[in-house]
Amino acid sequence: MLVLLAGIFVVHIATVIMLFVSTIANVWMVGSSNFGSASTGLWLRCNRTCDQLLVNSDDEASLKAVQAFMILSIIFSVIALVMFIVQLFTLEKGKRFYITGAIMLVCWLCILIGVSIYTARFTGKMPEFTSSHHGYCFILAWICFCFSFIIGILYLVLRKK
Repeated sequence: MLVLLAGIFVVHIATVIMLFVSTIANVWMVGSSNFGSASTGLWLRCNRTCDQLLVNSDDEASLKAVQAFMILSIIFSVIALVMFIVQLFTLEKGKRFYITGAIMLVCWLCILIGVSIYTARFTGKMPEFTSSHHGYCFILAWICFCFSFIIGILYLVLRKK
């Protein structure tokens, strides 16, 4: 049981780190053309230098929503990690980690909403580039989606022994 809790804790820390990287780095979409390659993220558009990400007025609200939900997912994931540590030392034997699991499932929901909005609104929106594809930050966000769901369910199922 101790090994299982330690494993979940390590995966939870890895999820928090991957959420930070996927939100901060600017490689959600990558495109290439005759002039070189460029990448866009949630905050900046990078070619040789990074500039402010310009979006049309129709997509501005969607981008703000993605930014907000990804930041909320980081916040909820860190809160769940702290709550797990607190519950580990204060919870009675035989009780379940309900609060930690619920907070982690809220994190999962925030990732789902944020990445789904990005997928629906911004996939392939690099018109000046001949070939564009998703970058590693987008893939990391979906990996965090899976990990946070699994961790949330495991927290709800596990008992303190």
